[in-house]
Amino acid sequence: MAADRDRQVVGDEPGAPLPRYWPLLLVASAVVPGVLLFAAGRWGDAPAVQAWRTVCLAVTVQATPFLLLGTALSGAINAFVPERVFTRFLPRRPVLAVPVAGVAGVVLPGCECASVPVANSLIGRGVAPSAAFAFLLSAPAINPVVLTATAIAFPGQPLMVLARLLASLVTAVVMGWLWLRFGRAEWLRPDLRQRHTGHRHGHSRWNEFRLGFQHDFLHAGGFLVLGAMAAATFNVTVPRSVLDTFAGSPWLSVLFLAGLAVLLAVCSEADAFLAASLTGFPAVARLAFMVVGPMVDLKLIALQAGTFGRAFAVRFCAATTVVAVACSALIGGTLL
Repeated sequence: MAADRDRQVVGDEPGAPLPRYWPLLLVASAVVPGVLLFAAGRWGDAPAVQAWRTVCLAVTVQATPFLLLGTALSGAINAFVPERVFTRFLPRRPVLAVPVAGVAGVVLPGCECASVPVANSLIGRGVAPSAAFAFLLSAPAINPVVLTATAIAFPGQPLMVLARLLASLVTAVVMGWLWLRFGRAEWLRPDLRQRHTGHRHGHSRWNEFRLGFQHDFLHAGGFLVLGAMAAATFNVTVPRSVLDTFAGSPWLSVLFLAGLAVLLAVCSEADAFLAASLTGFPAVARLAFMVVGPMVDLKLIALQAGTFGRAFAVRFCAATTVVAVACSALIGGTLL
């Protein structure tokens, strides 16, 4: 009888015995969470942690409205736009569809967070991936909002606006052609390669829009937060003096600001003001910062990996960085 009293229902096994050290486990379950919460609260008051929280929240809040815009537009394309619209708008030959899609990026007044779900939806609607990726890169870099912000950040310097437009557009088109020549379907996620999107006969278009919007926003939002956390970590851990070390060398400054754009993950609507504040760096280096940032940054890498797959994101982002830096150096060196 005594042995039976020492047995209770544990998990799904009736009569399973209690753990041997169950009193210690009981005390630990009561004490450890409180200690951890107390330590986290004290640690969270440190200035570095407060700065980390501020940067992480700022990046997330700054990008969320445009992510909402992109996922809403993606859902609307999926539910309401007939597939024949894309086949009529874009040339049949992918080599010609790439530059057309790149120029079409001007119609989306959003940041890089918005372009990823839209490009994903375009591929699902039958658009060639090379054209969709050209749109993905150009949309956050050459839309009117970004170009207007650049003109305001660099008053009296119209060549900086023109250089950003040309370098970004050329990068997007070149990357589309590179994907067309060297890209492989197996680098994309299997569910994307086999994805069926668009309106299905007999289903509510508004319900399809709601489901598509909900899926894309929740899926992309998680990766956006991860990218924001990584960007905040860099902002807090790298001292300001490091920036001044690279400002004196023209080539090192270009490479450094390009890498900085990747790590800081500033939204494309705001990066021109940050670039304008880096007065110690040459104009070409600041141009590279504004060209690379909207195409490759930590949150965008995370979004692309979650949407298209890690194999795609690693290859595509690395190649985009090289092409963007080269275009910035060539066009910036000519115009600025």
